[in-house]
Amino acid sequence: MQLTDSAPQRGILWKSDDELFSIVKAELYTAVVGDIMDKLGLLHQFLPPQVKPLRHDMFIVGRAMTVVEADVLESDGFDSQNPILRKPFGLMLEALDDLKKNEVYICSGAAPSYALWGELMSTRAMKLGAAGAVVDGYSRDTNGILHINFPTFSYGRYAQDQAPRGKVIDFRVPIDIKGVRVNPGDIVLGDIDGVCIVPQEWEEQVFTLAIEKARGEKLVQQKILEGMSAKDAFEKYGIM
Repeated sequence: MQLTDSAPQRGILWKSDDELFSIVKAELYTAVVGDIMDKLGLLHQFLPPQVKPLRHDMFIVGRAMTVVEADVLESDGFDSQNPILRKPFGLMLEALDDLKKNEVYICSGAAPSYALWGELMSTRAMKLGAAGAVVDGYSRDTNGILHINFPTFSYGRYAQDQAPRGKVIDFRVPIDIKGVRVNPGDIVLGDIDGVCIVPQEWEEQVFTLAIEKARGEKLVQQKILEGMSAKDAFEKYGIM
């Protein structure tokens, strides 16, 4: 379920998205969250390894604002029957302007042959309080994005523009990124080791167990530093 500031929940460590995301930023990372989802049978929640942060220390956590891009060739003398495709970027500007606080612009559907994200998009998203961008393709304007420090995850740096090659055809709908389903409102978590998707209906269980495991790992690490063997630590704490 998605939590709101006015809807406290019993038995968990957070009462709002702001509180949850603060804990995640302070204590969690993709590996520990991925381990928990594996144990719960959610085995296909990581985006492909090509999706990486533009800078190694970038971290992202927020709600998915899903975007569908399609490859479209602009040809002089031909008019599309779809009015959306007559617009320079399709619905990209509308999708961008619809971003809310703590949301992640997450885009799929296009061939990875042009950039799906850039500096001006980052500037607008930051102004709206968005948490970052994750695209199944390339980003551009790298120096500008790094300068404003907007968390951006992509295949890497490539300047070729989307305008004559692709258009956003829908947003806030379910999307698929290389076999990973992303629904609007799912939690997107990304760091140096990749990006994973936590389904909304599992988020309370996943993050409660992940926080417990992360805190347990700190204890095990301390015991190993004190001289305990890996075998004894695992037998006592069940963590390694």
